[in-house]
Amino acid sequence: MDIKAYIESGILELYVAGTLSEKENKEVHVLMQQHPEILQEVLDIEAAIIKLTSAASNQDTNHVLNVVKKELNFNKNDTKVISIQKPKYNWLTYTGWAASVILGIGLLWTINQNNQLQSDIQVAEIQQSLLETQIENSKNSLKEANTLIAVLRDNNITQVRLKGQSNFESTYAKVYWDKNEQRIFLDAQGLPEPPSGMVYQVWSLKLSPLTPTSLGIIDNFTSDENKIFEIENANESEAFGITLEPAGGSASPTMEQLYTLGVVSVG
Repeated sequence: MDIKAYIESGILELYVAGTLSEKENKEVHVLMQQHPEILQEVLDIEAAIIKLTSAASNQDTNHVLNVVKKELNFNKNDTKVISIQKPKYNWLTYTGWAASVILGIGLLWTINQNNQLQSDIQVAEIQQSLLETQIENSKNSLKEANTLIAVLRDNNITQVRLKGQSNFESTYAKVYWDKNEQRIFLDAQGLPEPPSGMVYQVWSLKLSPLTPTSLGIIDNFTSDENKIFEIENANESEAFGITLEPAGGSASPTMEQLYTLGVVSVG
């Protein structure tokens, strides 16, 4: 008989767990009497289970291993089995079931604790991240608000009203042009939400001859609650316009989609 192959087959683990049939239990029991290696493997499996489940119980479980050794007449100095009397009850089978239950409870408890700890950590991390985002947003909002107030109060700021055009007469916008800082603040509250796949594009215009220069697209129009956008403008603008363009913008304005237009007052 190939003892090593028999041990590696996994049948001894099933024996300890108490899942073998009565016939298979008897066969393993006979082989334990005949082969010390098999007996030792069973004892090692029992000991490993007790060690693994010790975290799930405050009780001392070392006595289980000692009882196994005592019942099987086995001690540290034995090099082979002298004699094993067949117990009145299939004690090892019951021990296997008990070990299986203890192991199951221990593993479930450990998994439960780990899952709960992991869940708590994830919740804490999410809450911290949200708090940091809220703080940062509050700082940014306050900074933006202070900037806008300063712009509105500055007499050097040029205000340009953009009126609705053609089929978009109900739309409107307003530009606050800070020439010193070469930027504009566009108040686009009067524009509707752009259709899917479309974006608003802002243009700086020279009127004679008509020469449009793109100031960029507003790709965050929907997500921005205030609908106020800061845009760089280093051009000598004579007018500003807003068109609706395909996502990514266009090289030149689509005049059929000109929503608003406003001329810079001279004075």
